Amino acid sequence: MASELAENWARSYTYTAAEIAHPGSVEEIRELVASTERIRALGTRHSFTALPDTVGTLVALDRLPARTDLDETARTVTVAGGLRYGDVATALQARGWALHNLASLPHISVAGAIATGTHGSGDGNGTLSSAVAALELVTASGELVTLRRGDPDFDGAVVALGALGVVTAVTLDVQPTFDVRQDMFDDLPWSSLLNNLDAVTGSAYSVSLFTTWAGDTIPAVWLKSRMDAPAPPTDLLGATRQPVGRHMIPDQPASNTTELDGVPGPWSDRLAHFKLGFTPSNGDELQSEYLVPRHNAVEALVAVRELRDAITPLLHVTEVRTMSADTLWLSGAYGTDAVAIHFTWKKLPTEVAAVLPAIEALLLPLGARPHWGKLFDRVERANYPRLDDFRALVANYDPSGKFGSTYLDKHLGL
Repeated sequence: MASELAENWARSYTYTAAEIAHPGSVEEIRELVASTERIRALGTRHSFTALPDTVGTLVALDRLPARTDLDETARTVTVAGGLRYGDVATALQARGWALHNLASLPHISVAGAIATGTHGSGDGNGTLSSAVAALELVTASGELVTLRRGDPDFDGAVVALGALGVVTAVTLDVQPTFDVRQDMFDDLPWSSLLNNLDAVTGSAYSVSLFTTWAGDTIPAVWLKSRMDAPAPPTDLLGATRQPVGRHMIPDQPASNTTELDGVPGPWSDRLAHFKLGFTPSNGDELQSEYLVPRHNAVEALVAVRELRDAITPLLHVTEVRTMSADTLWLSGAYGTDAVAIHFTWKKLPTEVAAVLPAIEALLLPLGARPHWGKLFDRVERANYPRLDDFRALVANYDPSGKFGSTYLDKHLGL
């Protein structure tokens, strides 16, 4: 494998695949899949785990035609699976349309993000995967299959970790464009959050809280408010609004982040944390994330705070976000509103690996589900009520294990 393909974005994982292919059309993908014994799809390489890897061939979608087919009547857009969310957002905004939300990074591919249950924030906002209306995928035989919302297999196929095939196109729900303002508040007391979680996370369309777990306050809260909704609060339970924003990691430049000065702008320039034209960091980090059922969120936050002496020295920052429930079998928000506790670690793999079991000992009994593309030690399979159904779905679509991997075997028993 060529050196430029050997590592993920963070240079923390080296792929073991024998080769990588860059087909230029869906027909080429069909031929490649049909003729290859072991194969998996590779996105923008933002996974911190072995999830995308295979002993065979990795197939990248970066050379597929940049499809963005807008259907204004149906309020959907069908896009090539390898397109980055930021590129989709730019194309939609130019035509007066919008997605419901974006993740922190606009640099991630649509197919990769939905396959892993990636999300933004907002009490009333589902994960990015919840906006999927249809999928086009190449199955093990090379057949091109389309699954639509309401089809029997659909809810198992959206967050599917690449186990059912190569997703070549995704149809997403859209809505008329809207403007957003983004405001930053400093030093929210922990007591205010723990006693008023609903008030804090419900104070804007999308809310993110940034902490290192040290001290008695949360250093920064970002509120993303739609301009067609009530104005954001001027006071946030003891936190102080800042007229000028800054990066969530103090030693990083604010120029990389989207505008935090309260000035309205298009959703496409505000809902992500980072600008598409800037590299958000040099990748010198590791990441973990656990999605906890909302009814257990306060208990989970209190529990993690008890580990702050072990966590804080290893941490760049933690972000806390929220999302609404969905029906997607392997989603972190399946059947429950959820609160995500995300850790951006310093690049200390041994030390991070040592602390994850302690975090999981507290969070997994509370129903936590790890983000599939980020570092974790183990999965509590009992936290996935439809796991047996998913295994059956994989057996039906890929009976020979063409899209299988050691990662899927270890964590899901496929």
